[in-house]
Amino acid sequence: MRKQLYIYTAICCLVSFASCKKILDAPPVSSITNESYWKAEGDVTGYMTGINADFRNLMNTTLYFEDRSDVFVLGLEGATTTAWAQNLTPLNAPNWINFYNLIHHCNLVIKYAPTITTGTAANINRALAQAYFIRAHTYFSLIRTWGNVPIVLQPTESAERDLPARAPANEVMALILSDIEEALKNFPENGFVNKNRVSKPAVYALKADALLWKNKVLAGTTSDLEAAITAADLALASGASLLSNFSEIHATDKRKNAEIIFSFYFLRDEKSDQYGSRLKPRDIFVAAATNVAQLPFSKNGARSVYAPSAKIQILFAANDVRKANSFITAVDAANNVIGVFDNKFRGTAYPDDRYYENEIVLYRAAEMILFKAEALAALNRIPEAKTELDKVRLRAGIGVYTGAMDKLSFEKELLNERGREFWMELKRWPDLVRFHFGGTINIYNEVPNLLGKSIPLFSPIPNTQIFLNPNLKQTEGYVN
Repeated sequence: MRKQLYIYTAICCLVSFASCKKILDAPPVSSITNESYWKAEGDVTGYMTGINADFRNLMNTTLYFEDRSDVFVLGLEGATTTAWAQNLTPLNAPNWINFYNLIHHCNLVIKYAPTITTGTAANINRALAQAYFIRAHTYFSLIRTWGNVPIVLQPTESAERDLPARAPANEVMALILSDIEEALKNFPENGFVNKNRVSKPAVYALKADALLWKNKVLAGTTSDLEAAITAADLALASGASLLSNFSEIHATDKRKNAEIIFSFYFLRDEKSDQYGSRLKPRDIFVAAATNVAQLPFSKNGARSVYAPSAKIQILFAANDVRKANSFITAVDAANNVIGVFDNKFRGTAYPDDRYYENEIVLYRAAEMILFKAEALAALNRIPEAKTELDKVRLRAGIGVYTGAMDKLSFEKELLNERGREFWMELKRWPDLVRFHFGGTINIYNEVPNLLGKSIPLFSPIPNTQIFLNPNLKQTEGYVN
């Protein structure tokens, strides 16, 4: 395994040089991959260990899927991102290079895993299926962040390579759905082997997610909605189900529980510093709190860059069990509020300090239920959608939905329910964009930092990317 990880790291280094074509005369990556690697089952499964670590690192941030939304205000320590401030420009744009580095490594597995004829076929096929999923999810992240993006289907094995233009998001979505089908085809089992690794149920979850985006944002058809319902049902059919106790879903002593479909592994001394640490107080800021013993503070690992917005907090009714499990307020002896902090990802308190090692849950059972409700509502099958919505509401202790049953009112409540259920789970910005394009809301009236602005909903790309690749065009709505 150590040798495999060394080779994975060496290939990463070569890729970083090869990506600078026109500037550096880089040696081809194939000097490693073709001559001394991709010979045995362990080469594939070991390489996937590195890919999974990179996938986790890419998702361990609020930058892409929370910062631009309405759930954060300035915390105690700053500094916030330009994405949160809605001040994105080609000069400060987020870079997609790490996404494409991950795609490159998936492309290597997709190219070479089928050529290996020794070892256990099931293990090789499972790794291949996982690579297809991760490539599909990475492209899904790309189109949700930047809109039109380049399609790269071959690994970078030579310094001489084509410089691709940005493909329409519809074409990228077609690739995503194709990769999903390839993943489903290659998995040797229907259920879970390890919930910290991609499984067939996780692929069905991604399929439901992607199809809802396709229908609402990319002007899809009703067949996308029907297929999303089927995919959500299949993700649940493997045995994932709602936990009765909401507080256990993300607890560090309840990992890989029945609700989880796919999560990223975190553990002190292997990987901590989960993104939730950016909404936690350092001990010095809350020392005067009368409830300091209940606060998820840390001496070293915390930094309260953001705090939960008032808007997200008031979505929760007083009797919603998720409220106390999502937010915690520090107050002093005079009952003055010192700060409000995330309480979902509390980490683990060790004798020396608290470490933020909650697993990042990419998909869980509640989302499949709400995906199904969303698709049914979009089909104007509101009573059926309400049945699904009520399953999540009842677990939260707020009772069944009793509001208006017209499509617009129901979909607004569904968006609110997703806001409550998935606070800080990297869902809010894509949700707002999806419901905006679906006609439920006007996002420019929902996000405080978008009020009075016309900044596009898809991010710009850095000018340096266009300098390196003249075939790239800036995201529509931005001026170089």
